[in-house]
Amino acid sequence: MITRKSPRELELMHAANGLVASVLAELGRLVAPGVSTLDLDEVAERHVLDAGAVPAFKGYHGFPSTLCASVNDAVVHGIPSATPLVEGDIVSLDMGVVLDRFYGDSAITVPVGTIPGRVDELLRVTREALDLGIEQVRAGGHVSDIGHAVQRHVEAHGF
Repeated sequence: MITRKSPRELELMHAANGLVASVLAELGRLVAPGVSTLDLDEVAERHVLDAGAVPAFKGYHGFPSTLCASVNDAVVHGIPSATPLVEGDIVSLDMGVVLDRFYGDSAITVPVGTIPGRVDELLRVTREALDLGIEQVRAGGHVSDIGHAVQRHVEAHGF
């Protein structure tokens, strides 16, 4: 059952997601060769706690970190490590927070320095597909409309 949120609840959800967005934006700026995903996790946790929030993932079913970090073709929801990122990697950064009892959760994928052309194209097409999927979200719409828009776009680009 879907419960309609009050304007105040929507404000609180917006604040939680705004915090996630600002932390991910900062982490994206910090991604560089030589930086580890563990370094990024420490930055994320410090910012979340400083904002009066709680890392949503840390401790969930024993997960040890604030940030899920996956490099290259590693499966999503990876545990941050001390291994330095290298030029040409891509890193997925996923995090969630609890702020004033509401969750915020999002993820980004960031290139590490210069990446190969096809990988850059994949990131661009993926972002475009997300935007096309979001355009399909509307009251009375169908989830399949979202999936169709995404699939049509990525397949048209050979993915």
